[in-house]
Amino acid sequence: MLRLEPGQLAAAEPVDAYADEAEHPDHDDRDDAEYADDEYMDDDYDDHDDYDEDFEDEDRAEPEYFEDEREDLGRRRGGRTKRAFGWIAAVAVIVLLAGGAWYGITEIFGYEDYEGAGETDVLIRVEKGDSTNAIAATLQEKDVVASAKAFVKAGADEEGIRSVQPGYYVLKTKMSGAAAVSRIVEPEARVGELQIRAGTQLDDVTLPDGSATPGVLKLVSDASCAELNGTSTCVPVEELSSVAAEADLAALGVPEWAVRDASKAEGARKIEGLVAPGVYDVRPGQTAEELLKSLLTASATRLEATGLPDAAEGTGKTPYQIVVIASLIEREAVKQDFEKVSRVIYNRLDEGMKLQLDSTVNYALDRPVVRTKPEDRDRAGPYNTYRNTGLPPTPISAPSPEAVKAALEPAEGDILFFVKCEKNGLSCFAETNEEHNQNRREAQARGAY
Repeated sequence: MLRLEPGQLAAAEPVDAYADEAEHPDHDDRDDAEYADDEYMDDDYDDHDDYDEDFEDEDRAEPEYFEDEREDLGRRRGGRTKRAFGWIAAVAVIVLLAGGAWYGITEIFGYEDYEGAGETDVLIRVEKGDSTNAIAATLQEKDVVASAKAFVKAGADEEGIRSVQPGYYVLKTKMSGAAAVSRIVEPEARVGELQIRAGTQLDDVTLPDGSATPGVLKLVSDASCAELNGTSTCVPVEELSSVAAEADLAALGVPEWAVRDASKAEGARKIEGLVAPGVYDVRPGQTAEELLKSLLTASATRLEATGLPDAAEGTGKTPYQIVVIASLIEREAVKQDFEKVSRVIYNRLDEGMKLQLDSTVNYALDRPVVRTKPEDRDRAGPYNTYRNTGLPPTPISAPSPEAVKAALEPAEGDILFFVKCEKNGLSCFAETNEEHNQNRREAQARGAY
């Protein structure tokens, strides 16, 4: 049986019933002439020719029932195509509507935002490495802004927002995103910033004109100040000094290797030189003890970064004595001369000579001048290295890492003397007192001091 697929035409050839005698044994045994003269046969063949022509026409044109089937199949396929296209179009419309709705919701209703400049003061901290999004999350957590996005959107065009430094900032609760952005970029918003320069001593230093250079305690006191809802958070210098003098040093954060020697000092000078130079973030609102503990703990880490206490092994000095020597170097020399001044100190200590450093005398007097007067050098006191042999009992300033390194690794040589001989602060060094005196005369002639 021939199976026609929809739309497929049957390929048919005309069937000649008389085409082959061998296939038809009943064929009459008449010659071709009889067939040729047979009228019936002529008519028959004429009919057959007509049939062939009709069949060829039908072969060229599809039968009517095939045309109906193809039209029906087309309608079914067309219906399915239209329905599929309809579903696709519907889905596309839904997606577009959803996208538009989401865009509208995001732009109009996508985040909450307070109105106005805020209500009550609040202290927030920006951590090192915080991005704008991280700051925004902190502000939302502290209820400074209604949502993180309110802050991020408001700060999108504010260049200053990218320059916000780690530290503490005073803002207000329930601020609009725009108000929070405007406030946090103001210099006045940041509080608790503490910078201690190398060579700064614990107490203030009185200048020749009568003004004062703030010491470590005054700098810490100033950094503790902020105004929170009408209340000052300032911790007075006197409170800080009292805590430094009376507190247990180990509990206060002083490194273990420094506790024994530092405890021998008088008053607040127990922590002299142990608050390392650098920038700190002080949280306003802390007590005097909390402030000093945070500073001393951080400083211990910075001192240990120089190699202490292990690096002191082999120097013949304790780690605490290394800090003392470093503080003398810091106050007596410029960086180019650190290692040489360190060598002078080591050599004089080894020779049993007095250090005769003006910096130690002036430390006790809270004066920054380079030279001392005879009456000053005659004063009694543990810091007078003109009268006493050996190191002073404590450091006399906050030494830099470079000064600590020089104290650990002094230059080579037999130099025993130095004097500031150039206006840029450089010193001239000598092995003998005669050479030293000559350097002094030349320095005075050049107006170096």
